[in-house]
Amino acid sequence: MRSTTLLALLALVLLYLVSGALVFQALEQPHEQQAQRELGEVREKFLRAHPCVSDQDLGLFIKEVADALGGGADPDTNSTSNSNHSAWDLGSAFFFSGTIITTIGYGNAALRTDAGRLFCIFYALVGIPLFGILLAGVGDRLGSSLRRGIGHIEAIFLKWHVPPELVRILSAVLFLLIGCLLFVLTPTFVFCYVEGWSKLEAIYFVVVTLTTVGFGDYVAGASPNQNSAAYQPLVWFWILLGLAYFASVLTTIGNWLRVVSRRTRAEMGGLTAQAASWTGTVTARVTQRVGPTAPPPLEKERPLLPPPPCPAQPAAGPLSPALPAKAEPPTPPTASALDYPSENLAFIDESSDTQSERGCALPRAPRGRRRPPNPPRKPVRPRGPGRPREKGVPV
Repeated sequence: MRSTTLLALLALVLLYLVSGALVFQALEQPHEQQAQRELGEVREKFLRAHPCVSDQDLGLFIKEVADALGGGADPDTNSTSNSNHSAWDLGSAFFFSGTIITTIGYGNAALRTDAGRLFCIFYALVGIPLFGILLAGVGDRLGSSLRRGIGHIEAIFLKWHVPPELVRILSAVLFLLIGCLLFVLTPTFVFCYVEGWSKLEAIYFVVVTLTTVGFGDYVAGASPNQNSAAYQPLVWFWILLGLAYFASVLTTIGNWLRVVSRRTRAEMGGLTAQAASWTGTVTARVTQRVGPTAPPPLEKERPLLPPPPCPAQPAAGPLSPALPAKAEPPTPPTASALDYPSENLAFIDESSDTQSERGCALPRAPRGRRRPPNPPRKPVRPRGPGRPREKGVPV
């Protein structure tokens, strides 16, 4: 991941955290202040009703009660019907061990002894990786089973000549709906019936548990009225299957994002290749039409100037009979605007070469394609008495 992408993601997460903090503060802080005021009113009322109890003694009593509640004690166990209830029976201890290796950690029950805390450290270090391996295997099996069942439904849709794209969308929707029905909705109604919670409280517990948040304000089987020893172990097995399903969903989403990213890169590469091909084609066409090097616009629009007058030649003697005088070439026609700049430049080259033959230096503007210069003429050998005689020619 690039540094810019990582920084942008970090900024997004921090912004998300700040927005969540502001919302939770606005929703929960007034309720906290109201509860604190009510507690103060109850305390004052108790002190007025019992003048023999001092304020300091009442404060110490409340602190001891809070510590006892944090250690797992429940005030309802004082009655004779619930005197045998313990937060550390076999079923509750099994559920507590499950919350350690699943990293949920509700917090409703905590370790109070040093020996228990020391054992919990090594127990978590070994149990969490072991549970991760189990979770991956169960998630793979569970996802394969669900996909196999959905595959039969896809075959039925394909027999009905449903488009494959629509079949993929329907299979993904069915995968999510079946998982939510089995691991979210059904446990919600079960907890409403067994625990006596409302539907909002039950679904709140389900989501907080399967996301491994585990606040501990709602815990299945923590009520003293629940006497079944197998209830909390069954809840742990539901947690195992639910976490495996959500792990399978996250794996599927990750694979889908990876495939989409790969396809996007391939499509972008194809578009880049097409753009490069189109650019090359356009460049080639413009080059064929304009020429290899287009002249500057000022030089292109400048009209052709007449040749400057030739400097006066010094007087010479009579011409030799061996070298006849050159015929005066005709004056080149006036340059006219042509359709293609290369043809116009070729015409300028031809006019300049004609002027050069007359012995006049004509400054040339930058131009495109030039005509090759005239090949040099073969020099005429002088004839005289000093010339060596060629073979086979009589003197």
